[in-house]
Amino acid sequence: MEKRIVKSEPCRVAEVKLTYRSKVRPTDMTKITCSVDIYGLLEQNWDKGKLEFVEQFKVLLLNRANKVLGLYELSTGGVAGTVADPKLIFVAALKACASAIILCHNHPSGNLQPSAADIQLTKKIKEGGSLLDIAVLDHIILTSEGYYSFADEGLL
Repeated sequence: MEKRIVKSEPCRVAEVKLTYRSKVRPTDMTKITCSVDIYGLLEQNWDKGKLEFVEQFKVLLLNRANKVLGLYELSTGGVAGTVADPKLIFVAALKACASAIILCHNHPSGNLQPSAADIQLTKKIKEGGSLLDIAVLDHIILTSEGYYSFADEGLL
C-alpha cells in the first residue's frame, strides 16, 4: 500500500494570554484580617447608586498575605438576583494568581439573611477552590445598612 500525503490548510487557533497588571505597590495593598476590613473596602468601592437598586456579585482576589490584588465585578443582575458563574470566578482568580478569594454580593431588598441559593453557591465555590488550592475565606452579603459574613456566622 502506498501512503498518500494530503495537504491540508493551516490550522488556525486563538491565542490565549494570561496577564495581570497591578497599579498598586505591594506595600500599598489593603490587608484583610477580618470581615470588618472587607466591609470597609466594599463600602468604599461599591456603586452606591446600585446598592439598593440591582444585585451585583463581586470577588475580592487576595495574595498569600491576604492583601487585595483586586476587586472583580462578576455580574450585575436585576432586583431579585444575578448570575455568579463559578467558571468566571475561578478564571479571575487564576488570572490574578490569587491564593484566596472572598465572595461578595448585595441584597437590594436590604435583607441580610442568605438565601438557600447563596448557601449552595458558597459551598460549590468552596469545593472548587479546594481543588485549585484557592481558599474561599468568606462570603459577604452587603446592604446599605450593614453586612452578613458567612465566616463570622460559621457557614464556611
